[in-house]
Amino acid sequence: MSAAAENDALLRVSALHALLYCERLFYLEEVEEIRIADASVYAGRTLHEELAGEEGEEQRSFFLSSEKLGLTGKLDAVRHRNGNWVVYEHKRGKPLLRKGEEPQAWESDIIQVAAYSLLLEEYLDKELQEARIRYHGQNTTVIVPLTAENRNKVIAGIDKARKLRSATSRPPVCESSKKCLRCSLAPVCLPEEERFARSSEWEPLRLFPPEIEGAALHVTGHQARLGRSGDAFKLEEGENAARKLPSADIHSITIHGNGQVSTQALHLCAGKGIHLHWFSGGGTYLGSFSPGPGPVQRRIRQYQALTDPGLCLRLSRRTVRAKVESQLRFLLRSTRGGKRNDRIEAGIEEIRSLLKTASTAEGVDALRGLEGSAAQTYFDLLPGILNDDIQEELIPSGRSRRPPKDRFNAILSFGYSMLYRAVFEAILAVGLEPAFGYLHTPRSSAHPLVMDVLELFRVSVWDIVAVSSINRKQWNAESDFAVTKEKVWLSDEGRKKAIVLFERRMQDKWKHPVLDYSLSWQRTMELEVRLLEKEWTDTPGLFAQSRIR
Repeated sequence: MSAAAENDALLRVSALHALLYCERLFYLEEVEEIRIADASVYAGRTLHEELAGEEGEEQRSFFLSSEKLGLTGKLDAVRHRNGNWVVYEHKRGKPLLRKGEEPQAWESDIIQVAAYSLLLEEYLDKELQEARIRYHGQNTTVIVPLTAENRNKVIAGIDKARKLRSATSRPPVCESSKKCLRCSLAPVCLPEEERFARSSEWEPLRLFPPEIEGAALHVTGHQARLGRSGDAFKLEEGENAARKLPSADIHSITIHGNGQVSTQALHLCAGKGIHLHWFSGGGTYLGSFSPGPGPVQRRIRQYQALTDPGLCLRLSRRTVRAKVESQLRFLLRSTRGGKRNDRIEAGIEEIRSLLKTASTAEGVDALRGLEGSAAQTYFDLLPGILNDDIQEELIPSGRSRRPPKDRFNAILSFGYSMLYRAVFEAILAVGLEPAFGYLHTPRSSAHPLVMDVLELFRVSVWDIVAVSSINRKQWNAESDFAVTKEKVWLSDEGRKKAIVLFERRMQDKWKHPVLDYSLSWQRTMELEVRLLEKEWTDTPGLFAQSRIR
């Protein structure tokens, strides 16, 4: 067996600790290979390094593996004056405290330190008597005797871990909600949202981060070149001085037009998990560079689920209802106060009728037709919500795309391309396969699942922004557009303006009407994709439930 195969077969002792803490956490880390080293993890590593050599005559770190035990791990041990080695584990928290009793180690900590001791015993070929855990939150050291009971707990934990490794479905959320509060994988697991889905009386705590760390970098210069300088990107644009942009401050990069990217910059993107996207000069989404392999288990479950016609129909109904209802609400909100003429009233009633039909549509094909009819009526009515004093060139005549025929549609199409990029990123961040969807039919120019999820955000993220920016006279009909007989697209100036509007909208916060907590639109996209995955992995019912107010 190769070294790589051996390591794949062995269980990390830290994973055994996670198993005893929460089976769901173990499964996410070890089976789905989702690991997030947050501040507490880094603090724990630093603590081990700072305290090295504080106790005993000799302190040493070991990196040990055992085929017999099926374990591997890095441990710290101290050899005392009597020659006995003792494994030491450092914890930032407090021990288990019971009234009238001495401090005790937590069960998961006992198993962890006992497992390390078994590894060290095999390496030294010498039986150990005890291990010690230092709880720095209480400034207390707890002695863990290496009894037959504690040794058997390790073996039982290893057996349980092997069974979970072979499972294809996630274990349920742990019963103790307190364990979730400081878990680094809470934004992936969504335990509070799952508890809320099971009981509407549950008041979910917000464990899902409100914003995505880092900014989106857009490179718009056709002569621009993006390179690397250490852990930073180096951006050169024409005669301007080169700029260094720390990779830690960037979550995605988009190249508009003919900008160049060096191999070294691609390596930095891969190492830091930064997505890279390319757009044509006319605003068409061309493709992306997505670092890292796809998580196999999650995609297997996705394939199995989305081959079920019944599930696809339920998800399609919910998606179409969410989109059409958002269009309806936007029209109603924009025509209050006397702007609603007979034509708009008739169109609104038609959309209402189509919305009712969506709940009982018998097939996905019927839903596609219904969604198309509602969209046509919606776009026919959009000129009616524009201010009377805007430039005539900015007034649309229906929806035109591939290519857009007027300025309004050029704005819409570019924004939808940017939205496609953002949803694509969210799907990859969750670990799903963007090419396998439930509503849109497969075609070469777009990923079906991206198009499915994108429908939830067209109105809220871009239609509202596009209409309001036109009504506020932020667009110049001459300088912001390039016009030919066949098509209209944004000029360099217009594209920069649209990018600013889009990224500002992505950072805007809103309050989720179902989960009742605030988060940015950028985070909302990732949340919706995670809720979509729960439709076939955990607890269904929360996907596509949010609406604009």
